[in-house]
Amino acid sequence: MLLGCIGDDFTGSSDLGSTLAREGLRTVQYCGVPTRDAAPDVEAGIVALKSRTCPAAEAVADSLAALAWLRRQGCRQFFFKYCSTFDSRPDGNIGPVIDALMAELGADRALVCPAFPTNGRRVFQGHLFVGDRLLSESGMENHPLTPMTDPDIRRWLTLQTRLGVGHVPYQTIAEGAAAVTAALEAEVGAGRPVVVLDAVADGDLRVIGEAAAGVALVTGGSGVALGLPANFEERSGRGEGGWEPVAGPGVVLSGSCSAATRGQVSAYSRHHPALAVEPLRVLTGEQTAAEAADWVLSVLDAGPMVYSTADPEAVSALQASHGRDAVASAVETFFAELAALLAGRGLRRFVVAGGETSGAVTAALKTESLRIGPEIAPGVPALFDAEQGLALALKSGNFGAPDFFESALAVLGPDR
Repeated sequence: MLLGCIGDDFTGSSDLGSTLAREGLRTVQYCGVPTRDAAPDVEAGIVALKSRTCPAAEAVADSLAALAWLRRQGCRQFFFKYCSTFDSRPDGNIGPVIDALMAELGADRALVCPAFPTNGRRVFQGHLFVGDRLLSESGMENHPLTPMTDPDIRRWLTLQTRLGVGHVPYQTIAEGAAAVTAALEAEVGAGRPVVVLDAVADGDLRVIGEAAAGVALVTGGSGVALGLPANFEERSGRGEGGWEPVAGPGVVLSGSCSAATRGQVSAYSRHHPALAVEPLRVLTGEQTAAEAADWVLSVLDAGPMVYSTADPEAVSALQASHGRDAVASAVETFFAELAALLAGRGLRRFVVAGGETSGAVTAALKTESLRIGPEIAPGVPALFDAEQGLALALKSGNFGAPDFFESALAVLGPDR
């Protein structure tokens, strides 16, 4: 294995897998820390964790366990993947994980770049933009779990890390990889080893990738991984090995409350049966996964969808009255139980929206590893569990066009 990656959620990990496979690394996504060694043909391994919103100490412990396994596979470089909107709270988890990984690797620096220009995420003068809006004006300031109220990644990281935070501005990026390398040396020498790098276009990411050739730890969104595969001259150039479409019944499960997913739910429900999951009824036991499974099976030929997508304000109000963790756990458990019941009844294609929902569903399906297949939308590949014959799409909340659910089911395979 050449490149070892740690993802802080499941959708972000598949997003990263799509980038690496497209750039020619034979890539596999592992669901949690594996208990056995990777297959010999794997060039990039991604250990997907559910560490984005758990306590920081737990995120650090899980990430170090993933790092230990990746090091045993012989990886020469390591990548810590988090969301391109830098989803985290002031007390973690990105900074603490970076600190721990640097210490374990003995690394004198870590590169930080959440930019993903294809999906509108750009970093300029250390500030993260979503489209033409600062992160703090993009809707992410209302996120129920990780409200991002400050677009300055340097300032946000300073709250999280024990180390100095540096910056390489766009003007330096535009001068090329040699200038970036010199700037990184200057930041490390000045006691600022956690270095935020600007990037506004894919070309900038390739420049950063070239400058990162000898750097042990790179962190960011999947975009900055665009430039890393070229540093491995022995790569096969066959990123999508092992992918197969799967025929059989399919279902859409949506647990994201992002604006993009709400639009996708609305579009899909115009032409397909849709069942709304009401968190309060789930909490009280009035709505169960078993009942939802029966409903899905009754309308299976029509491509059903089960969703808990709601406006952030409604979610926040429910969390205020019943507790954030209790609400999140109830919804995740509901979708996990539903997925297991449906797989047991023969469903083989699952389209899942939302990072936490994707992690819960994948765990319930007992999926251990996923081969990366064709890209459905920027940042969202088709995934194949060869051992169980399952096809999945794990979608980050803000990704995909309005017709994403329809497109995803079609890419995963035919109905029969």
